[in-house]
Amino acid sequence: MKHLIILSVSGALGTLMRYGIITWIGTGTKGFPWATLSVNVIGSALMGVCYVLIIEKGVMPEAFRPYIMTAFLGALTTFSAFSLEMFQFIEGGQFLHAMIYTLASVLSCVLVLAASVWLIRHAV
Repeated sequence: MKHLIILSVSGALGTLMRYGIITWIGTGTKGFPWATLSVNVIGSALMGVCYVLIIEKGVMPEAFRPYIMTAFLGALTTFSAFSLEMFQFIEGGQFLHAMIYTLASVLSCVLVLAASVWLIRHAV
């Protein structure tokens, strides 16, 4: 039962962080979805940090993995929101926005994850 409570709290914290970022940046419904892109990039960076600290270096206990990498970061990042925004761009005939958003999302998230892995590998 303790495990489920910690998972729930971790997911709630990720949700609150996502909500805070989206509120701070704005939803971007009439323009480019900067908030979704931002939470996905931040989440990818944090995933890279956690990967090194938990899985590679063992600095944090393996038991933290489901709470941080699954619950917290799963609630923080927003692939479903990304998918909806992509659909809206395509449906609205904004193919250039769709292409830029896809490339920006995928490339920036992979690059920031790689950068965070490199940074933490060398810092720890």
